[in-house]
Amino acid sequence: MNKEKQLIDRLEAQHSLSIEEYEYLIENQSDELAAYAAEKAVALRKQVYGTDVYIRGLIEIGNICRNDCYYCGIRRSNPACDRYRLTEAQILDCAREGYALGFRTFVMQGGEDSAFSADVVCHLVRQIKAEFSDCAVTLSLGEFPREAYQAMFDAGADRYLLRHETADQAHYEKLHPAQMSFDNRMRCLRDLKDIGYQTGCGFMVGSPYQTARTLAEDLKFIEEFRPEMCGIGPFIPQKDTPFRDFPAGTCEQTVYLLSLLRLIQPNLLLPATTALGTIRPDGRERGLQAGANVVMPNLSPLGVRKKYALYDGKLCTGEEAAQCIGCLSRRVASVGCRIVTARGDIIR
Repeated sequence: MNKEKQLIDRLEAQHSLSIEEYEYLIENQSDELAAYAAEKAVALRKQVYGTDVYIRGLIEIGNICRNDCYYCGIRRSNPACDRYRLTEAQILDCAREGYALGFRTFVMQGGEDSAFSADVVCHLVRQIKAEFSDCAVTLSLGEFPREAYQAMFDAGADRYLLRHETADQAHYEKLHPAQMSFDNRMRCLRDLKDIGYQTGCGFMVGSPYQTARTLAEDLKFIEEFRPEMCGIGPFIPQKDTPFRDFPAGTCEQTVYLLSLLRLIQPNLLLPATTALGTIRPDGRERGLQAGANVVMPNLSPLGVRKKYALYDGKLCTGEEAAQCIGCLSRRVASVGCRIVTARGDIIR
């Protein structure tokens, strides 16, 4: 245990390890080591953000997707997926409801749908910004050419979430069909950062064919890329995908990696994800106790929430947003944190 704790101490002090050292920490995870890392991660988070937890209002604008990722329930070739696409009026109504509840960041997330072209997205962003000038707009709509990202940024988008899924090209190719390109995914992330977005990446924990080495590569990529946000959650199989029979990732490994990410980058915006709460009832609380500082309640219309089924068993598909925020506030308070009404930008 001494070597493992020494590595945690060095990561806390220097925010950097070699890939081999990250791999060693992943291979030698234990309850004691995870608790040690979590204590240090929470202390670092408090230095930057205190006990504040930022809320993001998630609007799932559609589940139509051109891609065929092997792990995803809204993949193009899933005939069991009940497709939908929100109208502009519905999206704006979600934002109005969220604003009244105290949200100051809206996250528009959806499949890669040609109906949500760059022009359409730019119009939506301008509409939201015109009505809610004190709010941040985050987009999570997949891969676009650089000029489209630039246009959305110029329209007023502040942040962009694009999970890299894995920093190992061979692993990426096992999770995606041949027409999807690892190089293009990385190009997108570089473009987003270069344009000036607060950029988010992320990966699944326990995804099929993942190893300690591929996870170590993810940690090293995040250390070097320095995103403003990083979303990680456990892989959860979806019954209508080729990966339906693979085992789910674990809460324990996910929260341990959250702590390592906080030690790598103390000011990182780090969500306790819905997937974490799906895999274990107190998963989001455990994420906060490991160093996370963001939660993302769902503002989507109740009638479509079950249709946005990236994985099975997803939380909070039947609760009104006001109920959801009340429940989350109590959960966050139970671990000594507090939800704040703010845009929740990264603290430099």
